[in-house]
Amino acid sequence: MSETRELILEAKHVTKKYPASNGRTLVANNDVSLNIYRGRTLGIVGESGCGKSTFMRMLVSLEAPTEGEILYHGRDITKLKGEALRQHRQHIQMVFQDPAAAFNPKMRIRDIICEPLLNFGRIKRNEKDKVARKYLEMVELPGDFALRYPHNMSGGQRQRVGIARALALEPEIILCDEATSALDVSVQKNIIELLVKLQREKNIALGFICHDMALVQSFAHQMAVMYLGNIVEVLPGERVAAGCVHPYTQAMMGAIFDPKMDFDKPIESIESEAPSPLDVPTGCPFQNRCDRCMEICRKEHPVLRQIEENHQVACHLYA
Repeated sequence: MSETRELILEAKHVTKKYPASNGRTLVANNDVSLNIYRGRTLGIVGESGCGKSTFMRMLVSLEAPTEGEILYHGRDITKLKGEALRQHRQHIQMVFQDPAAAFNPKMRIRDIICEPLLNFGRIKRNEKDKVARKYLEMVELPGDFALRYPHNMSGGQRQRVGIARALALEPEIILCDEATSALDVSVQKNIIELLVKLQREKNIALGFICHDMALVQSFAHQMAVMYLGNIVEVLPGERVAAGCVHPYTQAMMGAIFDPKMDFDKPIESIESEAPSPLDVPTGCPFQNRCDRCMEICRKEHPVLRQIEENHQVACHLYA
């Protein structure tokens, strides 16, 4: 799949560290390497605190990695500064988890959508009404919503406005940070269908992070599973249910509730709590929650390696 697609963004051995109290270091991302291709969706899943959002913020240049490179069409964007960085922001846009917090409550919807276009001199002020209506209709909202304020809209409608604002600069990549987690299930489905439709029409790349394994695997072309800042498995979305092999990925799949599931089988849960990111054990980070932990797992950190085409896993069981 990926061999025939244009590579737009490439994260190479990206690590993000934060200083903590008592001279300790919090490693939010540890040696992460992932690719984003034109017209394809990369889904990243994992528990809260695993480093998903930190990684996305680095891709969109809101934070800089401590180590590694992020290449946009082969150019390392982590080195960009000033005006060069500002101009680059047009190519990668983000849809945030809470649109109510992402919008200025005193701005009308037309101003929220058109602000990026005005900032880059792409439209004139007297064109705002026409342009805002165009993008509202693109995300399946009435054009007259342009004169509303964010508080006059539902959560799903506000998230559609967030997508419209992200689309306004015609980016090559849109990154979604838990963009559906605050919405009702039925609204989530509508937002996902809209994103898939827009991706097909505009051939854009999507990055989508979420806690909901079942939701992401339903539309992502590639899935990356993250645990305590480490990528533990990468495989095609359609193969997750039947083909995942890492104990953590399998545990996440076993915990999914689905109305079509076999109710004779118990819903499994992952035993114990994840260790603190400030106290990750030597060896495999998942060792204290894995029922297949071996002696080598307590000593050596597993390396992400390919076990079949388009399928990588970091586990000593598959060394």
